[in-house]
Amino acid sequence: MIVQKTHFQIEQMAAAGRILARCLQLVRAKARPGVTTRELDKVAERCIRAQGGEPAFKGYRGFPGSICASPNSMIVHGIPDGYRLERGDILAIDVGVELDGWVADAAVTVAVGQVSPVARRLLDTTSAALFDAVEQCRLGNRLGDVSRAVQRRVEDDGMAVVRSLVGHGIGRSMHEDPQVPNFGAPGTGLELTEGTVLAVEPMVTAGGPAIRMGSDGWSVYSQDGSLAAHFEHTIAVTADGPRILTPWHLDEESWARPERRAETA
Repeated sequence: MIVQKTHFQIEQMAAAGRILARCLQLVRAKARPGVTTRELDKVAERCIRAQGGEPAFKGYRGFPGSICASPNSMIVHGIPDGYRLERGDILAIDVGVELDGWVADAAVTVAVGQVSPVARRLLDTTSAALFDAVEQCRLGNRLGDVSRAVQRRVEDDGMAVVRSLVGHGIGRSMHEDPQVPNFGAPGTGLELTEGTVLAVEPMVTAGGPAIRMGSDGWSVYSQDGSLAAHFEHTIAVTADGPRILTPWHLDEESWARPERRAETA
């Protein structure tokens, strides 16, 4: 069942999203050569709790970390551990924050120092695919429009969408209806109505779409060992257009605050 959110509830999710955004900014700044993913996890947990939030991932279905930290060919759900970052790595950092019973979820993939041209193109493509999808989160559009926007960007750039992993609705629970695939046909699926809130998360590889599970039962890798990237935002469908509730940068402020878009239009 799709649970529509009121304006007040979206504001509560946005408050969780602001905590998350500050956490992601801090963690990505500390993702440098020689730092372990466990150290990044500790930084994230301290940052979230210092702002009055709770790490939504910690303990969720038994997950032990406050963030997911997934390097190189690991796509998602990496458990923070003793892996020490090296120059040339890419690292997907996924964070969830709960505040007053409401959840926000977002992810970025960062370059650790200078990376290969393939890695840079992968990051650029996956990030661009997310913002193409954000643009489709508008009243009257269909879920297939969002999914197709990701697929078109990724495949036009010669990369592969991971089809067995999807985004999701979000609100009082981390995972709500509907599922949000990263591929699909425009004009199909659920109609987007005011108050729909989605966690849209392109997961992309520089090789093929097949995956394999890690031995820890959590981590997911590209089956062919190719590099993978993951970007995610929590997005509300509003009468003023899509509203990003988890802005990573100040230059996303116009997305995050629809009234600012109206003022500058």
